[in-house]
Amino acid sequence: MKTIPVVMLLCATVGIGACLGVLYLKRRPLPVALIGLHFLLGAAALEVFAMLLRGAPDGTLLSATGMVKAAAGCIAAAMISGLLVPLIGGSRRVTNVALAAHVGAGAAGTLLLLAWLAR
Repeated sequence: MKTIPVVMLLCATVGIGACLGVLYLKRRPLPVALIGLHFLLGAAALEVFAMLLRGAPDGTLLSATGMVKAAAGCIAAAMISGLLVPLIGGSRRVTNVALAAHVGAGAAGTLLLLAWLAR
């Protein structure tokens, strides 16, 4: 199944993001290497997902239903909001709202993809 790399990359990204979230809530310093790995895995998952939506080099193409397009949109929104968090973060309240949007979009995209795969 061609979607296994996307699912594995997204699950690894979610796991690392959950670890970063716990550290953030405990007000501990976030390891920069872990943030970088979270970003790289998320970007790789989005790239593989986009490649499968538009057509892979071997001709593989996902049936782009509404759920798949919504999952891709949510994951792209999570990527953009994750990049904007350090730029707009001033007070802790603003950072919390931006991170909540990032977590919500990423979780929605991952769950939509898993729900589409389970159908």
